[in-house]
Amino acid sequence: MLHAAAQVKPIDGIVFDKDSKERIARVNIVNLRTKESLYNNLQAEFHLNVKIGDQLIFSKINYFNDTVTVKNTLSLAIYLKPTSIMLNQVDIHDTLKTPAERLAATKRDYAKIYGSLGDRDILSTSPGGGAGISIDALWNMFSRSGRNAEHLKTTIEHDYHENMIDYRFNKTLVSSITGLKEPQLSEFMQRYRPGYYMVTTVSDYDFILSIKANYRRFMRNPKRSYAPPPLPHIEANEDK
Repeated sequence: MLHAAAQVKPIDGIVFDKDSKERIARVNIVNLRTKESLYNNLQAEFHLNVKIGDQLIFSKINYFNDTVTVKNTLSLAIYLKPTSIMLNQVDIHDTLKTPAERLAATKRDYAKIYGSLGDRDILSTSPGGGAGISIDALWNMFSRSGRNAEHLKTTIEHDYHENMIDYRFNKTLVSSITGLKEPQLSEFMQRYRPGYYMVTTVSDYDFILSIKANYRRFMRNPKRSYAPPPLPHIEANEDK
């Protein structure tokens, strides 16, 4: 009887994910008695020779190991517990618009000042081929509503330029290049804020070099106070 129990016999089985119940391939299996090591196949199945009482260790990255004692030669179903919970894929859509997208949305909101009236030239062409003065263009130039519309367009364009600067010259980028933290980060960005032409023309490489050069200047006197220029005084147009 003891001799029969000590005989080597074949055994087979399948490895599953304990949570999803799906088959797991490429699981390493080690027999502690013989030190034999092998992997199950792509169908998650394994075949090996064992003795009753042998201990088998099943292991795979991202799963907890499981030790099984062979009690008979019946097929084994092994369930490995994942070390972390696998979440379903979530698609995240960026809701932060680029400056160009924001400008396009603003133009849609103010369609009248960016429509046909806003784009007309002072010189108009008549159907007969002669050039004349556009009444609509003169209205835009000299009427109170036209002046207000033109002022609003100028303000929108200015905001677009500032948004372009903020979009490229942002705290995440500057902090990663300089290592600065608040409040020095804000002080640095106020002191060395680039212009619209620079952020729209220079390459990423040159832009980073500029930030590094300004950082070296900043560190020579990091405590120097910086006061932003005063805001311009704007008088509101009032209807008479």
